[in-house]
Amino acid sequence: MSSPTAAPSRAADPRAARFAAALTSLVLVVVLLLGESIVGTALLALQTAVFAVGALAGPPATPYAALFRTVVRPRLAPPAEPDHHAGAPQRFAQAVGLAFTGVALVFVLLGATFVGHLFVGLALVAALLNAAAGLCLGCEMYLVARRLKDHGARTA
Repeated sequence: MSSPTAAPSRAADPRAARFAAALTSLVLVVVLLLGESIVGTALLALQTAVFAVGALAGPPATPYAALFRTVVRPRLAPPAEPDHHAGAPQRFAQAVGLAFTGVALVFVLLGATFVGHLFVGLALVAALLNAAAGLCLGCEMYLVARRLKDHGARTA
């Protein structure tokens, strides 16, 4: 039996990405607040795993997207417009998040907490920009790289 919200949840809803960015921001703030604790390190590892899922299987496969689809989206009106960064740009953004949190996790595990938390802070800035302003830095990086690649192919 399908629910009335099943079909719209497949549409690219820009609020899903912002919701995920808000949860990511919250997790990363808690990581910074907990410092060198094992709980902070575990949360950083979990956030890194969420980014890995998003990069490998796509953002809709993440637990944050599942939470949005099942709890948040059914309570909202349809989006005013679709997400123009859905697909490859968001997947690339997840890979960028994975790179930053992965590097952060390695540094934290090696005892270089300051450097690790610097990388957490950079990931946090990107997540906050997405959550608060809808600006996906990773998506924009993807689009710029794509334009440069297309321009290079035309001039070659």
